[in-house]
Amino acid sequence: MNTLQKALQEYLAMRRALGFQLLDAGPALSDFVSFLKRRRTSHITIRLALEWAQKPGAQPARWAHRLGFVRGFARYRSATDPRTEIPPWRLLPFRSKRARPYLYTDDEVRMLLKASLGLSPNNPLRKWTYHGLLGLLAVSGLRLSEVLSLRLSDVDLQNAVLTVRGTKFGKCRLVPLHSSTRRVLSMYKSRRDQYLQGQPPSDFFFVTKRGTRLDKNNVRGTFHALSRQIGLRGEFDSHGPRLHDFRHRFAMQTLLRWYRSGDDVERRLPVLSTYLGHVRPDDTYWYLTACPELMGQAVERLERRWRTPQ
Repeated sequence: MNTLQKALQEYLAMRRALGFQLLDAGPALSDFVSFLKRRRTSHITIRLALEWAQKPGAQPARWAHRLGFVRGFARYRSATDPRTEIPPWRLLPFRSKRARPYLYTDDEVRMLLKASLGLSPNNPLRKWTYHGLLGLLAVSGLRLSEVLSLRLSDVDLQNAVLTVRGTKFGKCRLVPLHSSTRRVLSMYKSRRDQYLQGQPPSDFFFVTKRGTRLDKNNVRGTFHALSRQIGLRGEFDSHGPRLHDFRHRFAMQTLLRWYRSGDDVERRLPVLSTYLGHVRPDDTYWYLTACPELMGQAVERLERRWRTPQ
């Protein structure tokens, strides 16, 4: 193992110990070190970092992210190798745009759930799996990865609470369930356990017919098919409402409910941020600007304050 590879392993181990998952950065930096090896160099240079970040096949929108991975590693490496060149900020400027959230109507959610019950007549568990999974996404605000990672021990149906593990920075959080959600999940678990009788025990809550963890890409593919079936997407549309938009819908509905009931939204925002598992409060405040109705509620609240004599 060369020195640069060893340094990368130590860097990644340190970052992961701090709670960073590095799902993108880890493989990318390994590829970068291999790239440097092919260039027969043992230290990081700005020229080679730029060449790697913009290599054929990498989308321009990803160039700045790739260079950012190198920048962090180079900063770490410079402490032990003075030859290291650290790529400066804004060398490949790119400002990512957050996708505009799609706010599902109640009717659209009901149509999706109804369509899910028509899945795979030859695999009765599949329809109930997707019915429960989509329903939980719609009412909980959880990320898809969090729902797919739920294990039986994480779903406390007696006390109506989920334990969400392995989120950003390795934190866990508790998510309470409404009584109606608990009933649906209880029914699914009964069907799941009955279907899997005689098979090796599975620890995951939502499973395939073989008892294995659901694959994220397969779930998205099934969701896209259901979306086309009910008219949310055109037959050949490559873009449209996403599973992640259930999370946006939950957050925005919560904020609107607080505004309409006269709650102090600014004071309660940290509660929503914690519930959603946001690492940065900015990610929660973003919803205030992403939804025109929320902006209208905020402006109306502000105008009322201005009109009220102090």
